[in-house]
Formats: sequence, C-alpha cells, structure tokens
Amino acid sequence: MAVTDPQVAKPQTANPQAAADRDLSLVDVGPAQRGTRSDEVIVAVSPAFAAFFSKTIVGIPHAEVIRQVLAGIEEQEVEARCIRVAHSSDLAVVAHTGAKLSGSGIGIGLLSRGTTMIHQRDLPRLSSLELFPQCPLMTLETYRRIGSNAARYAKGESPEPVPTLNDQMARPRWQAKAALLHLKETEQIVKQARPMEVRAQFSRAS
Repeated sequence: MAVTDPQVAKPQTANPQAAADRDLSLVDVGPAQRGTRSDEVIVAVSPAFAAFFSKTIVGIPHAEVIRQVLAGIEEQEVEARCIRVAHSSDLAVVAHTGAKLSGSGIGIGLLSRGTTMIHQRDLPRLSSLELFPQCPLMTLETYRRIGSNAARYAKGESPEPVPTLNDQMARPRWQAKAALLHLKETEQIVKQARPMEVRAQFSRAS
C-alpha cells in the first residue's frame, strides 16, 4: 500500500463547481526552495486558491487575479515565481513565507477571497509593506499595481503605496460571507505541509 508523505499531502475535499469554473491550474513543480535571484518576487497563494475555490469573494476569477499580479511584476522587468502555502490560511503567514523564500526578500500573499499583502523577509510576520484587507473592494487594476509595487520594492525602490478604495459598509455587508470563505479555506490546510513551487497554467487566453 502506498504511503502518503504528510509534508506534501493535499486536501482531499473538492468543490465540483470550482472545478467547472476554473480557468487556472497551479501545477506542482516541487518543494519551494530559497531563491537565488535578487530580481524575483514570489507570489504565494493560500491552500484553496485556484483549487477548492476559483473566484474571489466578489467573483473575480483567480485566473485574472494571477494574470494581473504577474503582469504588474513583469512590467517592471522582474522575475516572478509562484508557490502554494498549504499549512496556513493566515494571510501574514502566507505572505511572509513567500518573502522568506524570495531571492529579493519580497513576497505577495493572496488568499482565496482576495485579501492581499506585500511582505518583506526582514519584517516581523505581523508587519508588512502594504496590506489590502478589504477584499470586496479589490479590482484587477489594484492587483496589477500590487504586482508592480512588489517588483519595485524588489529593485530597491520606495514606491507610493497602491491606493485603495474605502467603504465603511463593506465589512458589515460582506462579513458573513468572508467568515464562511475563511472557514472553507481553513478546512483545506495540510498541517506540516512544505511550501510547493507551482506553475500557472491558463485554460483560456487573456
């Protein structure tokens, strides 16, 4: 009988609707290693991103989120590498894990519902360079600018923070759904799992 390595095991639950809607597959390449290039940014995604879920809390496809983040990085002529962090659904943990593995020390964390953070390796885990907590207000343009800013940090620049919308009613309006999505995301955690480098494969052209 085959024995599954708990460090690389994947969640066993599935979401048929997410699978049907998915335009993005994140294919495992192997355990994520510390980068050696000073001109790279790591995009770290949470356990259920483009797996159990395929869209953010407001229905933006994960495929488009990744496309825009990667485009923003590439516009700055910086390399991008993607990893999946399966051992936590905490945004700070996801983003800081990416930053620690990034050759430049800069990482972007993405949760399935759309919440995002730009982190730096040398910062405390609960600090960050930029935090985008109101996922219902995130747009594709915002994700692209996040990628661009992360790349500029990787180049040693000090860009102006990405401007974000602010809606005091967004939290009470979306709180119940956000809590449910977080619960489902947390169910996908694989304890002790190592970060895995993944390759983005799109099923539809942009």
